[in-house]
Amino acid sequence: MNLLFILLNVYFVSFTDKIGSTSPALSPTALSMREAHNIEIDELDYPVSADYLNAIQAAGATILHTSRWFNGATVETDDSTVIQAIRTLSYVSSATMTRDKTIPAGISQRKLAKRTVAGEPSYYQQQAIYNLHPLHQLGYEGQGIRIAICDNGFYNVNHITWADSEHFLGHYDLTDDTYDFFSSSGTHGEHVLSFIAGNTSTYRGAAVNAHYYLMRSEEKDTESPKELDNLVAAMEKADSLGAHIFTASLGYQAFDNAQWSLTYSQLNGKTTRASRAATIASRKGMFVCIAMGNEGNKAWHYLTAPADADSICGVGAVTYNRDVASFSSRGPSADGRVKPDVCALGEYAYYVKPDGINIDAGNGTSYATPLFAGMVASLWSALPNLTNMELRDLIIQSANHYNNPDDNFGYGIPDAMKVYQTATNLMTTTRYNSPARKVLRDGVLWIVVDGKEYNILGIRH
Repeated sequence: MNLLFILLNVYFVSFTDKIGSTSPALSPTALSMREAHNIEIDELDYPVSADYLNAIQAAGATILHTSRWFNGATVETDDSTVIQAIRTLSYVSSATMTRDKTIPAGISQRKLAKRTVAGEPSYYQQQAIYNLHPLHQLGYEGQGIRIAICDNGFYNVNHITWADSEHFLGHYDLTDDTYDFFSSSGTHGEHVLSFIAGNTSTYRGAAVNAHYYLMRSEEKDTESPKELDNLVAAMEKADSLGAHIFTASLGYQAFDNAQWSLTYSQLNGKTTRASRAATIASRKGMFVCIAMGNEGNKAWHYLTAPADADSICGVGAVTYNRDVASFSSRGPSADGRVKPDVCALGEYAYYVKPDGINIDAGNGTSYATPLFAGMVASLWSALPNLTNMELRDLIIQSANHYNNPDDNFGYGIPDAMKVYQTATNLMTTTRYNSPARKVLRDGVLWIVVDGKEYNILGIRH
């Protein structure tokens, strides 16, 4: 295996407090979103203490990135005396290894594997699965929505012709290897992006008028818990930038060092920092979409982290016949919550190749996830006054297995137009000039009109 960088040991250093942090690490755009959705600024929004970071560097470690949500820093050093010295600092509560420099072959990026398939391109059919086209015909294709797309690399995206360059807001590499973001780091992210943004004479993505941040957290040659912390850094970056949606076609369970591999009991939404971060991100106002994984027909069978997170949408895959795809990872989460949360087309899913001319197809929850995220963006552009959690609840309530969720489909395939029509009708209904208002009760969104309550299914309470 050829490496383009010198691999060092990596640790996550946790601090006891945030002395010296005086203002939230949020952009004006993010602050405006918080205000619009009545989300208060709290301690998680303040950065890690600069004094503590300076001391870590002075001790001889290199800081790769920080986490304000977990009040710590990912650092690297190959000197055991350096990490020992860091552990003795009074404001350091722990320093835990997240990657060692041993790299057994055979595990890295197996979650990204797909089977390329032949057939006639059918982007229309893959969006028709969740009834998106009527919404597009009304003109809602993600306008005003910012999507952070996190993956393994975005081959040739800086030269593509199938998306409007003005819709790209920036790119961020949260890894520490030296593979180029737009060339040697992989094509998977480019495929994922095209499901949302691809726009050619023969293909139209699920939210071509949204704006996009591109982020890379997956490392090319290693599989370690450090990548989970890279993913945390990506979510925090997206939050600080004011992204509406965070979507990642990534999942983790087995690592190069088997002692770090996750057990099923740990997939409870509370064990890994990435899973906890996904829940935090949703509480901060982002709509989080995470691929369930492609382990359904393998020995592992179950979901991967961070799809086990609470308050997000873990996305499974279905076929054109609306059957669950054999490879789609199964639920539930270890603590018994319904997983997947939703499903989208993930078998024979068509994407635009980097040349911007040819269309290809492949399988994976990696592909179902951006298709779903694009639907969310189109819906949110149509229903901008909803919060992320209100929109999530409406989407789940519209799904075809909502009344009988299971470990294969979860709540099933959502219906975009059903969400739009029902929400619009309920939220604009007046009786005797009494305005409608929204009430979230027991995880279900109710619309109150003239003292009576209705849910998305039109059922009066």
